[in-house]
Amino acid sequence: MYWYEDDVKALEQIHLKLGYEPETLFYGSSTIRLWTSLYKDFSDLKPVNLGFGGSTLAACVWFFDRIMIPYNPKRLVIYAGDNDLGDGRSPEEVFLHFQELVVKVHNRFGNLPCYYVSLKPSPSRWNLADKFKRANNMIESEIIKYGNNWKFINIFEAMLDDNSIPKKEYYEADALHLSERGYEVWKQVISSNITA
Repeated sequence: MYWYEDDVKALEQIHLKLGYEPETLFYGSSTIRLWTSLYKDFSDLKPVNLGFGGSTLAACVWFFDRIMIPYNPKRLVIYAGDNDLGDGRSPEEVFLHFQELVVKVHNRFGNLPCYYVSLKPSPSRWNLADKFKRANNMIESEIIKYGNNWKFINIFEAMLDDNSIPKKEYYEADALHLSERGYEVWKQVISSNITA
């Protein structure tokens, strides 16, 4: 996990520059980190962007306590797990890391309203679509079964065209990271699911 250290150290300093007390923590991988319009898109929720590039769900668990120290939020939005599968981990491993994260969140914040954004269907990882669907299904089932303060946000379907293939215009040239149009979809779907 040492290769994330510089990013994590930078995240540990963000709260010093905000000038306000964040109410919504956006936490996860580069899909969160690269969301340049996030502060504007969710200005009414007083957000802070705590994404770090290339991070896995495993890394989000590993660094959770360090990154979350300064915050007392009203809600937490998480996107991670995409890179775990891209790195060759199984859906079952992603699911276990999700369970670990749930414990971390509860230990730090109690019954804080939490939103897990489903893994997205990137064209560059479309060969892994079945694994992405399985990981999403396992996590969604867990949230439905035990959720309480957790909510599953299904972004997967919103990123597909009429033929159930990822819409290329929602992605950058690398076919992995989101374009402005992709982030607009995310803004709409996530906003419509946040109730607290």
